[in-house]
Amino acid sequence: MLKILDYAHHLMSKAINQGETAIDATCGNGNDTIKLSEIVGENGKVLAFDIQQQAIKNTKKRLAEQGISNVEVIHDSHANVEEHLNPEDRIGGAIFNLGYLPKGDKTVITEATTTIEAIDNILTYLKENGIVVVVIYHGHPGGETEKDAVIDYTTSLDQKSYHVLRYEFINQKNNPPFVIAIEKR
Repeated sequence: MLKILDYAHHLMSKAINQGETAIDATCGNGNDTIKLSEIVGENGKVLAFDIQQQAIKNTKKRLAEQGISNVEVIHDSHANVEEHLNPEDRIGGAIFNLGYLPKGDKTVITEATTTIEAIDNILTYLKENGIVVVVIYHGHPGGETEKDAVIDYTTSLDQKSYHVLRYEFINQKNNPPFVIAIEKR
């Protein structure tokens, strides 16, 4: 079995093609950004969002160290993704890691309202068979509220338009993270 982040990356690599656009909705320390950059290849593009200056700095540093040039790092909320896309753009996939910046300020967290707005906006631009992967970390103050809201939102998506999957390990303690994946039909 694949670990949670490995499974998230596996899903992304199956849905996104070289040359496409992908979104890292919470770039954090750049791990998913780098993975998406590899998947889309040199002719593709990654838009990497974060509201924290430290996350932007960390991601830009890692990209520079690896000579990666197909990423636009955006200091903005993922809820504003539409402001950074053209109407004709199609997204191959997107990934969210909810919660807080690892080794950062734990009081700055993702919020249900902006996360759901971002997912909803991205689904508008998502190609057929494209995927949105949401890794839900919920063992912190505010995490349970966001988790419940994301589950409610994704559960209500029309099954004729989307497949929604939940991947988790059910015997782990202390609020282990899990994946919600949305595939556009």
